[in-house]
Amino acid sequence: MNRLTQLRESTMAIALTFALAFAGSLALAPVQPAYAQAGRNLPDFADLVEQVGPAVVGIRTLEKVRNSGMPGNMDEEMQEFFRRFFGQPIPNTPNTPNQPRRRGPPQPDEERQQRGLGSGFILSADGYVMTNAHVIEDADEVIVTLTDKREFKAKTIGLDKRTDVAIVKIEATGLPFVKIGDVGKLRVGEWVLAIGSPFGLESSVTAGIVSAKQRDTGDYLPLIQTDVAINPGNSGGPLINMRGEVVGINSQIYSRSGGYMGISFAIPVDEAMRVSEQLRTVGRVTRGRIGVSIDQVSRDVAESIGLGRPMGALVRGVESGSPAEKAGVEPNDIITKFNGVAIERSTDLPRIVGNTKPGTHSTLTVFRKGASRDLSVTVAELEADKPARAASAPKEEKPKISSAAQAIGLQVSDLTADQKKELRVKGGVKVDAAADAAARAGIREGDVITQIGNVEVAAVRDFESAVGKLDRAKPVPVYVRRGEVAAILVIRPNR
Repeated sequence: MNRLTQLRESTMAIALTFALAFAGSLALAPVQPAYAQAGRNLPDFADLVEQVGPAVVGIRTLEKVRNSGMPGNMDEEMQEFFRRFFGQPIPNTPNTPNQPRRRGPPQPDEERQQRGLGSGFILSADGYVMTNAHVIEDADEVIVTLTDKREFKAKTIGLDKRTDVAIVKIEATGLPFVKIGDVGKLRVGEWVLAIGSPFGLESSVTAGIVSAKQRDTGDYLPLIQTDVAINPGNSGGPLINMRGEVVGINSQIYSRSGGYMGISFAIPVDEAMRVSEQLRTVGRVTRGRIGVSIDQVSRDVAESIGLGRPMGALVRGVESGSPAEKAGVEPNDIITKFNGVAIERSTDLPRIVGNTKPGTHSTLTVFRKGASRDLSVTVAELEADKPARAASAPKEEKPKISSAAQAIGLQVSDLTADQKKELRVKGGVKVDAAADAAARAGIREGDVITQIGNVEVAAVRDFESAVGKLDRAKPVPVYVRRGEVAAILVIRPNR
């Protein structure tokens, strides 16, 4: 064997040795699958539960009911069936599973106590507890159960149905209490968890993420949407961020079946704390009002009247004698600012006005006839909703038909004096028939047109003049009154 051959064989032997050694090391090293490595980043809620859990309470409400003993009341065996298989008693029947069952119909005028379940959390060491208003509403007695199994009869400090927030007080000291978080820093996609008593199962923990913020499901509350599992009994419990801070009160679910379907809602804790301060100091919540009914501004309306983009609150009606009427607000105005704060969506207005102290002198910015103007308004206190006043039947007069209006599918006539008085308008024309472009825009017989574009319409002659000057290639905003409700409808003549 020559020297070259020996060198080649030695090189191959060395390479084989390294290959076998490398393969052996791979065999000894455990394989880490991708999901195992990713699992290291999954959150661990155990420390948060230990931290916040003791401040979460169960709430049981008792209500005295009187059994009529009339035939048709379900017997106790049927009540027991509903309790076992549905987790709660049937409506309008007492739920007393710990009492011995008796056969036969109940005795007339027998008093019992019907139970309801919910959750809450302790705000302070001296026993103030926050929960939902619907949890304790109409209860004759409220029982708060701590995690150490102590029970206290609670005193209702106050509740606010509009925000679904309530405060109760138990006589205890040195209690664990929650930390309040900053809702403004809460991000969509962030992990959150809930602690409560679903179906009476105490201290149950569920987790998920923030699905959305500022969900408009109520006049005064932009709710937090999550996919945290919430069920009956969770109501009033805290929604907690990863810093162990309460950011919301679990309050509602979206469901077609009555059970959890992946969408739940929580009241932002900053809104709830504002309410709770008033409940704790005066026992009720006062809110501001200006006396307008409003609607959202559509993109078509915004573009056709020169607003640029859909924003603000479209005034559909102004209450007689209200602060808005005294300030000069008119139907079909668009309120774009309140005290300098922009109204991006119509639902912003009642929240901002509602949080304004009654008696405050404020500034309304309205968009009218292509320009903005400031109006001074004195905020009043919100009272019970008033029913809408029904419009009386107008007296019939022989209509004066507009030939110009027929070009856009309208037949109109002058208003009578009684109609002007009823609608509280200086002028306008009544729609006697609507077809073609006008009908497609939503205008219908009986509507009253008060303005076309930026031109006020006092009578048929004004209407004919305005229609005659229309650019048929552009959408036309038409200001309409329908009873006491105002609207801006957009006619597109070229369609």
